[in-house]
Amino acid sequence: MTRYAALLRGVNVGGITMKMADVRDAIEADGFTGVTTILASGNMLLDSTESASTVKERLQQVLGARFGYEAWVLVYDLDTIGRIIAEFPWEPEIEDVHSYVMFCSDPSVLAELAALGGDLDETERIAAGNGVLYWQVPRSQTLGSPIGKTTGKKRYKSTTTTRNLRTLHKLVR
Repeated sequence: MTRYAALLRGVNVGGITMKMADVRDAIEADGFTGVTTILASGNMLLDSTESASTVKERLQQVLGARFGYEAWVLVYDLDTIGRIIAEFPWEPEIEDVHSYVMFCSDPSVLAELAALGGDLDETERIAAGNGVLYWQVPRSQTLGSPIGKTTGKKRYKSTTTTRNLRTLHKLVR
């Protein structure tokens, strides 16, 4: 049995509103065990004997059918989440700065986004990791920053989701 973190893309933002208790109930009804939701922003822990890719497909199907939207989910085992946290390349706790990890299921999209690093000023920085993009940006500038504007485009919705480093710590506790 593997403990997974499921990261739902775009939940409770942009018009996709779900109660996490309803999400949990739908996932449990599909046979997953140990289902726990973390915060109201689409973070879930669950247990399964299936591969991460199979869990992803099942979750997308269940959520899409139950809530009537095109669900995008990224799934990682907790050891992977822990490694991603440990490999954060900068001081994670800087006053007035957000420390994020952008998860990406498409290596070509990850490379494309990482290439944007040359267009950033000194207040924002990114670094490619193993299947992720590490990102720091001043508070209140996330959505208006070059990376924020780019990743908000429809083209990236199905392959990327971003989490604050503090949220990731809550997943592995």
